Amino acid sequence: MAESEILKTELAEYVCGANDVIELKLVRDVNDIFDDTKSFHPEFTHQLFGQNENIFGYKGLKIQLYFSAANLNCYLAKSSTAEVDTKKYDGVKPDDVLKTIIDQLEIEPMSSLDHFIAKLPEELSFQPMGELIHSYTTEEHEGTSRQYEIYKCDISDQKFREYHSRMQTFLWWYIDAASYIDVDDDKWMYYTILEKFPSNGAKQYAFVGYGTVYRYYAYPDKVRPRISQVLILPPFQKQGLGVTFLRAINNNIQNDGQVLDITVEDPSEDFVRIRDFIDCQDCSSLPAFSKEKLKGGFSPEMEKEAQFKFKINKKQARRVYEILKWMGIDQGNAEEVRSYRLEVKKRLNIPFQKQKSDYEKLKRVLKPEELTATMEGTSLEERQKTLELWYNELMVDYEKVVKRLQNVLP
Repeated sequence: MAESEILKTELAEYVCGANDVIELKLVRDVNDIFDDTKSFHPEFTHQLFGQNENIFGYKGLKIQLYFSAANLNCYLAKSSTAEVDTKKYDGVKPDDVLKTIIDQLEIEPMSSLDHFIAKLPEELSFQPMGELIHSYTTEEHEGTSRQYEIYKCDISDQKFREYHSRMQTFLWWYIDAASYIDVDDDKWMYYTILEKFPSNGAKQYAFVGYGTVYRYYAYPDKVRPRISQVLILPPFQKQGLGVTFLRAINNNIQNDGQVLDITVEDPSEDFVRIRDFIDCQDCSSLPAFSKEKLKGGFSPEMEKEAQFKFKINKKQARRVYEILKWMGIDQGNAEEVRSYRLEVKKRLNIPFQKQKSDYEKLKRVLKPEELTATMEGTSLEERQKTLELWYNELMVDYEKVVKRLQNVLP
């Protein structure tokens, strides 16, 4: 084996996956620091460590990024069993991991664990900021329960502004293509969700997640809020908190008489399913979405009622209609299933219909070879394959929502 290949193999041993070696914790008391079951890991690290999400220069690397559960005071440390020898490998240096995290997240972490531990008693005095808009209790196993509170917050409050700067750091790990928002823009709305739990006879809080909404102008005298970021941290996921949190945000927005409808910015697949579930559950109570009306097809009445009652926009109202209609179809009735499939595919075909219209316009201004290149990939066979793919993917998503709805709807 050539010397270069040997060096390459040796250096490969100093590459580790960033998602695996970064350990996050929400620390409620000192015992949590030494409890491995309290750890969780990032979902995304490419914005800090490149597309491959790798860190170079270490063996046995461990990054500890701990937050006090309520105040979100931060502790950051690095350890490893070995670092790449820069002299042996011609000046090759290990990645400056801590600097990368500090610079990207814009944080000033503690580097002393003793200092971090000494600050933990301050958790007892933490009080939520903002207006309490919803509180609720979930029943756990063996008769236990957990209590949560949701707040609408004001960025003009300096205390919350500082708190926001700490809680938004979680975006980098859990929202793809995340970025910090301009807090000086007063069109932003902020929501937090916290767990309230007993501790030595007192009540303490733990940060669960947060959401942001931007109030866009809608001519002539309305606003169209767009949900931008909604994050529930991993220790609290798969517990139905996302549904409750989003519903609380929706309810708060819907009570504003200026609101025309609500939109969402680049939603994740999980968020889309939560939104679909909430909107379907809500619209199922509207007369326009009765089982009989669903059989007659999507109607202006559905669009109007969904917007008036729940501020649901037309595109989402159509999606709700399709899910609820699919839920009511007799899967053993081949004709009903076929009719539904054709109806949905007809909607999915709209972009191709637009393309056909564009073709007629382009034909008048482009040369034949330019037109062919522009419209490449639009043959009938390819369109049919694409529509079938889109339909199948859509039905996978719809089935997940339907299964959840069957547990709550009559």
